[in-house]
Amino acid sequence: MSKLFGTAGIRGRYLEKITPELAYRVGLSVANYVGSYGSATVGYDIRTTSPLLAKLVAAGLMAGGLDAIDVGLVPTPVLAYSVPNTKSRAGVMVTASHNPPPDNGLKVFDSEGMEYTLAMERDLEGLIFERDPKRLHAPWDRVGRLVANHEVIEEYVYDLLDVMTVERPKIDLRIAVDCANGTASNVTPRVLRMIGVGKVVSFNCHYDGMFPGRHPEPRPDTISPYVSAASSLNVHALLAHDGDADRLAIAVPGLGFVKQDLVIALFSWWKLRDRRGAIVVSVDVGLEVEEMVERMGGRLVRSKLGKLHEKIKDTPGVLLAAEPWKLIDPSWGPWVDGIYQAALLARISLEEGETPASLIQRLPFYPSARINIKLSKDEDKLKIYPVLEEKAKTELAKGSISIDETDGVRITYEDSSWILLRVSGTEPKIRIYAQATSKQRLMDLIAKAKELVYSTAAHLGIQIMGIEEHIDVGRRQG
Repeated sequence: MSKLFGTAGIRGRYLEKITPELAYRVGLSVANYVGSYGSATVGYDIRTTSPLLAKLVAAGLMAGGLDAIDVGLVPTPVLAYSVPNTKSRAGVMVTASHNPPPDNGLKVFDSEGMEYTLAMERDLEGLIFERDPKRLHAPWDRVGRLVANHEVIEEYVYDLLDVMTVERPKIDLRIAVDCANGTASNVTPRVLRMIGVGKVVSFNCHYDGMFPGRHPEPRPDTISPYVSAASSLNVHALLAHDGDADRLAIAVPGLGFVKQDLVIALFSWWKLRDRRGAIVVSVDVGLEVEEMVERMGGRLVRSKLGKLHEKIKDTPGVLLAAEPWKLIDPSWGPWVDGIYQAALLARISLEEGETPASLIQRLPFYPSARINIKLSKDEDKLKIYPVLEEKAKTELAKGSISIDETDGVRITYEDSSWILLRVSGTEPKIRIYAQATSKQRLMDLIAKAKELVYSTAAHLGIQIMGIEEHIDVGRRQG
């Protein structure tokens, strides 16, 4: 397992895992990894520590011989876009995405705007932990320059408008947007208005690194008050970002929070209407997407969570790659993009002349659950998970037809029900995902999985700090 990198770059508590020294070393190491000439872009989110860390990343890049292009406060998708847009050799985003305010992180992109692969991260770590960092520094006459470029965000917006604007909308669409006080606050609402949405209502769309509106992860519980507010304002949908806008959650009147499998199934339908190709999804994506891709003549390919970009590299003819909350459309760019996802939903609704609720109700539906069991510290998850993995393959495998260990342990049963246990790559949590063809079957599956986790934790002396559950067993109306 990597010493630093998880499923989404390097992430952790400021001054514990994420330090000013680490930010400098990452910049210095990136410069040496790509070769000490040319440029790299640097962007940051709204966290209180992000400007400091970004300046140190830039200093490390310059010390290693690269020009550092400071694109400023931007969403993560815009930072990714900035790398090929400026013909840079790499990009570094300072963000902890949906983590709590005290956390921060570093995410590295290649020259195409694609996140580094596992192999690239391992190579980069070797440089970060170099015992003699002096050898990584460029001489005095080859240090890089610091260049400000705050026009990238507008270039991103207008390039997105070129592919998303609907000239003759078939519906007067009304959308509420909750940006979690994050980096999309001045981007997504504008984009939606400019592509043809008739009315856009904003929640939490002023910058604030303390996230006063809500926790930055757009879960059903965190966005629930804004779902109610949006419904009272007579909008057709609420779109909610995380702190850096690589994620998007959707809620609609009458149906409430729309589970991510349905969102992915909708986008898969859209992409497969005119072309046949591959749809790449993470291991926790379920039956709705499988059924839609099969119905439309596509090909479903499974990926590790957080590593969609790696599977795109290995798979020919990818039309779309998605995991819960995250979407990559290779025709737009090889990066996860929640702003693009918001614009795409609006475009489909405007062109089809149907509300998001109507579009969602076209799709198949199966009961499902997403459960996070919180542990007291990060090392606990590394202690408990190997034991859980072995127990799951015996104690949960009765009646199974396959066990997939691509990312965690996913057990599929004869009745098409499935359950997945995995360790979080970014937080001290054990995650349980499950889906079944009936509510009772789902409840039985998750009860067995939870008992397995709790009994194993007790046996190992590991403290469980709490549990987050979202169980979706049917379409709500009214």
